[in-house]
Amino acid sequence: MSVPFPSDDGTEARLLAEATAGDNAPALSVTQLSAAIKRTVEDGFARVRVRGELSGAKRAASGHFYAALKDDNALIDMVMWKGQAARLAFRPEDGIEVIATGKLTTYPGRSKYQLVVESLEVAGEGALMLLFEKLKARLGAEGLFDREGKQPLPYLPRVIGVVTSPTGAVIRDILHRLADRCPTRVILWPVLVQGEGAAAQVANAVRGFDALAPGGPVPRPDLVIVARGGGSIEDLWAFNEEIVVRAIADCGIPTISAVGHETDVTLADYAADMRAPTPTAAAEMAVPVRAELIAQLATWRSRMTGAATRHRTLAGERLTALARHLPKREALYAPQRQRLDDAADRLDRSQRHRLAIAGERLATRGAALRPALLARAWDRDRAKLAGLARLLTSLDPRALLARGYAMVRDADGAIVPSAARARGAGHLRLAFADGEVPVTVTDGDAPPAPAAAPAPKPARKPPAAPGRGQGELF
Repeated sequence: MSVPFPSDDGTEARLLAEATAGDNAPALSVTQLSAAIKRTVEDGFARVRVRGELSGAKRAASGHFYAALKDDNALIDMVMWKGQAARLAFRPEDGIEVIATGKLTTYPGRSKYQLVVESLEVAGEGALMLLFEKLKARLGAEGLFDREGKQPLPYLPRVIGVVTSPTGAVIRDILHRLADRCPTRVILWPVLVQGEGAAAQVANAVRGFDALAPGGPVPRPDLVIVARGGGSIEDLWAFNEEIVVRAIADCGIPTISAVGHETDVTLADYAADMRAPTPTAAAEMAVPVRAELIAQLATWRSRMTGAATRHRTLAGERLTALARHLPKREALYAPQRQRLDDAADRLDRSQRHRLAIAGERLATRGAALRPALLARAWDRDRAKLAGLARLLTSLDPRALLARGYAMVRDADGAIVPSAARARGAGHLRLAFADGEVPVTVTDGDAPPAPAAAPAPKPARKPPAAPGRGQGELF
């Protein structure tokens, strides 16, 4: 009986048919038989879907994933190459029931067959929930979900970081709700929220916000919201990945998880500091209502003003009551005024006494100094007076008249200094040392002889200065 086997040239099929025809047929090589089996298996099972439980799951350094699918009675090896393994939406572990889609092939080097898997999915929601609970228990045992490590949310954040898709309705709902309640600066870190690479992008975004330095070119958020819209458990599985859970748990910035609808729960909700049932609710948790803040401030201001007014009124009443028990101002001032008058009187007497003592001391010292001062002043004044007397004597015109000079005056008594004025004056008076003689000036060449005058009495001439001749008038 021949086994149909496809071949490009029919050689392998012919050899296999001949090998089954009888014992005298030529033998096949091991390679030829393995190649024939490989072609038969791959053509007969080019695409299959197999359901089973993972066993011996491991990821090689190259990125390829190896495991075995088993049920109660059988086991088949499987391999998932690096490209497909990187797109897995969950972390495959032993004991998870999965559905593998791929093709069956053989491995001639070890005479075994295996399933080359193109896609791997958890077999049903129940299996995903089992995986969810298993991962939750393992991470919870490490303390990632402990309430003691949760941070309080800031009351009024200045900057809010949002990790979500830039094209979905989630970011629009968050921005709209924040604008309605209290306008706040929002920084969006766009990520995939589903499918290949979504978990890595979400984790990198959370760590990126946490790595921002305060005061840098990009402001560090005061609050981070990780958000996604609703979906099935498979759609939300990226937020159950361990890489996302650890990034949220390690974030130093307070975080709000708003993944899915109110009934959806992810491990990101347990790791975050606060869980919001929806993205819109997350925006409501993030900021207070601005109008309510203004109203609250107005209430507090009114209460503070009223309290201050009541305190001032009560203090005024107490002060008035206390003032009634105080003595009158005049009664308080009277003793002080009397003390001031006594002090002023003592001060006046003291000043008078000190002045009297100082006057006595001055008089005593002045009396001791007066004779010497007077003697020195007398000698100085007498010498000055003698000098002035000598100067007066030398300047006295009468002394010159005594030496034979005469002073010519006109009828009015004015001195006539020149002959021209003497001719014009007509009548002159010649003053001598012993008297005056009136004269009349004529037009003739020789003036008339003056009338004889009595001879003057000889006058005592002052002694002439030694070495000098006739003195001058001026």
